[in-house]
Amino acid sequence: MDIGNRRLARAVLAVLLSGTCAATHAQAPWPAKSIRMLIALAPGGGVDTTGRILAQKLSERWGQPVVVENRPGAGGALATETLARATPDGYTMLTNSSGVAITPSLMKLSYDPRKDIIPVSLAVISPGVMVVHPSVPVKTVKEFIAFAKVRPGDLLYSSSGNGTGQHLAAELFSQMAGVKMAHVPYKGTAPSITDLIGGRVSLSMASVVSTRQYFEGGKLRALAVLGAKRTPALPNLPTIAESGVPGYAYENWYGVFLPGRTPMDIVLKTQQEITRIVNDPETAKKLVSQGLDPVGSSHAEFVRFYEEEIAKNAKLIASVGMEVR
Repeated sequence: MDIGNRRLARAVLAVLLSGTCAATHAQAPWPAKSIRMLIALAPGGGVDTTGRILAQKLSERWGQPVVVENRPGAGGALATETLARATPDGYTMLTNSSGVAITPSLMKLSYDPRKDIIPVSLAVISPGVMVVHPSVPVKTVKEFIAFAKVRPGDLLYSSSGNGTGQHLAAELFSQMAGVKMAHVPYKGTAPSITDLIGGRVSLSMASVVSTRQYFEGGKLRALAVLGAKRTPALPNLPTIAESGVPGYAYENWYGVFLPGRTPMDIVLKTQQEITRIVNDPETAKKLVSQGLDPVGSSHAEFVRFYEEEIAKNAKLIASVGMEVR
């Protein structure tokens, strides 16, 4: 082989070796470093509890730190915007509430809620409950509807704020049950429930977590759960649909999201791990003890559910006449 052919052979070999190294680098196992887990609401609530459980278990399974970062604000939109702007490499993820399917109809967002974030898995349902003050002389949903119909507009219901899930759950109930009530919004669940216990309002649609100690202690009366199915936390309490309003369901849920354009293999690997985690008997028991129902949906199921939730909330918000802010 002459000098020219040797040089050509070396050049070809160098190109082949560099291509092999690049391919090896591109196929490096993920995750290979720490992951940031954004949590859309403040510490202490159900979203935070869920996100921290997932972060701990993902860290154990993947052998990499999953660092929790709470970024509350704007109904979860602040954390979602941070996620949408993150590099789509799987090293930033988000645990968010069902508010992520409400804000697109309430706010002018800096991100596209359908393109800039990817729904990975519906992790848990946070079951809600219809609770009344004991002075309201009813024990069932049917009795409440009859009581409210002869007092149109007189009964007050509380929520954690305009456009929140609690507000929309009550509005959906009013529309489907054919009753008229007056809304009293508060700056959070705690003051809303405090005034319900004090008898200043008659009803609230709030989470089992925030109300259970009060209706089990006799300070409130639980009439029904809000979801499509009964919750394992309260198996003897019927749904609103079972109790006289067929088809009613309003779910508060927590799910995991990744930035738009994240490679699908990372999306599916994350989804599969979340499903395994929330359905692990030990973790599931822990979640149920916190008033949360484990789900762990597939990616495709969560995408479909997320789209349905956006559409449902948009219709509700339009019917109430709230303006985009």
